[in-house]
Amino acid sequence: MPTQPHIAIIGAGPGGLTLARILHLNGIESTVFEADSRTLARPQGGTLDLDLASGQFALQQAGLIGEFRRLACYEDQGMRLLDKHAHAHFDDAVTDSRPEICRSQLRDLLIASLPQDAVEWGHKLQEVRPREERTYDLVFEDGTVGPFDLVVGADGTWSRVRRMVSSYTPQYTGVTVIELGIDDIDTRYPSLSHLVGHGNMAAYGDAKALMAQRNANAHVRVYAAMRVPEDWPARYFDFSNPHDVRDKLLSLYGGWAPPLLDLIRFSHDHLQRLPLYALPVGHRWTNRKGITLLGDAAHVMSPYGGSGVNNAMRDAAELARLLRESEDWEQGIEIYESEMFERVLDSARDAWSGIATALSHMELDIMLEAMQRLHA
Repeated sequence: MPTQPHIAIIGAGPGGLTLARILHLNGIESTVFEADSRTLARPQGGTLDLDLASGQFALQQAGLIGEFRRLACYEDQGMRLLDKHAHAHFDDAVTDSRPEICRSQLRDLLIASLPQDAVEWGHKLQEVRPREERTYDLVFEDGTVGPFDLVVGADGTWSRVRRMVSSYTPQYTGVTVIELGIDDIDTRYPSLSHLVGHGNMAAYGDAKALMAQRNANAHVRVYAAMRVPEDWPARYFDFSNPHDVRDKLLSLYGGWAPPLLDLIRFSHDHLQRLPLYALPVGHRWTNRKGITLLGDAAHVMSPYGGSGVNNAMRDAAELARLLRESEDWEQGIEIYESEMFERVLDSARDAWSGIATALSHMELDIMLEAMQRLHA
């Protein structure tokens, strides 16, 4: 690339950090601006299974595939499907090519691979402000920085960069998840550890679900999923009182097997409400010089069949490649966007189909059929 643009990346998630790392590896510097005040300012979520053609491909381009393989949990890829009586209908501990890694480990790996000053923490974006010379200033809560030739929105579901190119906003899918967690499950609750197994467990019944995901250090994340109006959980639960949330969840899941209810009963006090949102399948925009998006900022979709982080990391790898290889970096971005719009269509359709049937009274049968096809 003969002329390198002055690049700002908004958001230090896997997509933004992967882009910064691959650019840095190829001699193209950028600055990542992140709203969090530090790496562990908030929970990073559960484990991720990285696909060969997307997440792992991006880490290969970033020169980090060896480190990833040393951290990845190849043994925690199992899947258990239960009914509400805790009867197992599917139990497969097969090891495949999509090993798990904790989000926090992935983030730390990427941050450690960047120059010390590559990430500007505590910078919550308020506005991207165009200049007359077709560059952009970034307006943060505590000041303005710029100008930048290229601003990459890697700032997630509620991206402030997106509004520069698209009028669409994510819409509530109808599903809300309450996240809970159990620490040191192997030692403290061995029977629950056995129930969860090595990987993921999902129990379905009464148009609800209880899911558990094994993380590093014997931590298990528990997800209570329900189809409710968007504002209902905030009205029904007192999220400042974990005991209230647990008690009301136990009531909502009345009639479920005691071992499944123990996943709620023995959870710790750090819990959160996670309503699920999505952009329309096929979301796209008209190219605008100096602005582009990746990951959830570009195509947020539900986790029911979606591939959010994998898509974001593949976006980052492709954008970095086209910025590096294109004689005209602006033309490279146009190519990146047109290819990305097509590349994510299948996973967006899968996510739409998944959320459409999620938490139906037939979900166990639907999931069993899917698992049996996958492992046939």
